[in-house]
Amino acid sequence: MNHHSALTQAAEDRPKFGFTAAELASLPTVYREDLLAGQVMLVSGGGSGIGKGIAFLAARLGAQLVLCGRTEDKLVSTADAIEDATGRRPMHMAMSIRDEDAVDRLFDAVEDRFGGIDHLVNNAGGQFPQDAVHMSRKGWRSVIDLNLNGTWWMMQTAAQRWHRAERGGSIVNIVAHVERGMPQVAHTCAARAGVIYLSKTVSTEWAPLGIRVNCVAPGVIESEGFHVYSDEALARFHDANPMKRRGDVWDVAESVVYLTAASGKFVTGETIVVDGGMAQIGVVWPGGRPDYFGGAKPNGI
Repeated sequence: MNHHSALTQAAEDRPKFGFTAAELASLPTVYREDLLAGQVMLVSGGGSGIGKGIAFLAARLGAQLVLCGRTEDKLVSTADAIEDATGRRPMHMAMSIRDEDAVDRLFDAVEDRFGGIDHLVNNAGGQFPQDAVHMSRKGWRSVIDLNLNGTWWMMQTAAQRWHRAERGGSIVNIVAHVERGMPQVAHTCAARAGVIYLSKTVSTEWAPLGIRVNCVAPGVIESEGFHVYSDEALARFHDANPMKRRGDVWDVAESVVYLTAASGKFVTGETIVVDGGMAQIGVVWPGGRPDYFGGAKPNGI
């Protein structure tokens, strides 16, 4: 077996993570099926993982969806599956939220199609595990630009369009629990902390505009994105919280709906933590637990 075939076989032998499209189309939910009828929701990073779960739930509750992300194939696949499940096809656009001009083009296209949005869910983001002492400047800038600056371009553009149209809206930013730090992902910890306190700040500034801004901070949430982690990391992810298990994308999706629907009409500037108690105990160590902390990674570097 050649090297490529061995890698392919290893990937096929690994367990599958997350829900299938068929499962997302039929999972039970606490919400009534017409809860978001007549409302338009834009979900960034909506082609996979947590964003895909949020998109499926919102569509099943009657929302008109707009999906954006960097990979056209993922967006098309998710749009196809949602159309099969609901009979309504989401609008989708491949783009990068780091490009402020692309953000403007996205919102222009949404206004042409729907007249605007009611809800913005900023789920797009990304990071890579690495000890901070070894992070390159390019890697640092890339994560900060995506997770903080890109989120801000989306937030501000939505707020400007709502202000101009003299209408309100709601924003939900998918972040992370940062209060105890996030070893081996210092770049995303810095960016997500920025988004949380940016959200608190503008939730006050934008309250007179009828705009609510909140965050959801997931813990260890199982999705197809788990394939990027090592077997060693996966084997102990469930130890990162006192419930001793992983969450799923539906846990996050239902939290997002709570904030966007009328149930969240008196909530702004807040962060809902969905992490099974990881805020109290547990550290993920996505790059491998250092020997210093009882693991097998020498010296933490």
